[in-house]
Amino acid sequence: MNAPDRFESFVLSPGEEKVEVETDTRIPSASIFTFNKEDHTLGNLLRSRLLQNSHVIFAGYKVPHPLVPKFELRVQTDGEITPKDALLAACHDLVKDLGILSREFTKEYELRKMVGATQQQQNGTAEGA
Repeated sequence: MNAPDRFESFVLSPGEEKVEVETDTRIPSASIFTFNKEDHTLGNLLRSRLLQNSHVIFAGYKVPHPLVPKFELRVQTDGEITPKDALLAACHDLVKDLGILSREFTKEYELRKMVGATQQQQNGTAEGA
């Protein structure tokens, strides 16, 4: 089969950078970030978070080819902060949000597990009576 090995879609090749930055000279305060070995999942998360920043004028991403695991994220700011700083802030916010999601999910899972165990005990007691 001609398909590439699965690990090639997420393991960086020797010398390959995870993120490459290019300043967009056509638009003021804009940069293009190329994320290698990533897909729509991260692209859409970053774009959404960047658009919540009041200093970000534009944030959008594209996947140049569906079989190549990379996307290009274009960020333009109002000049008060750099596109790189806006992206770093978005990353920090996302990590914080995902931590909250993980804690809340775990808490809910544990509560449901406790309720299920209690219901099993009650059903066992009712059957034995």
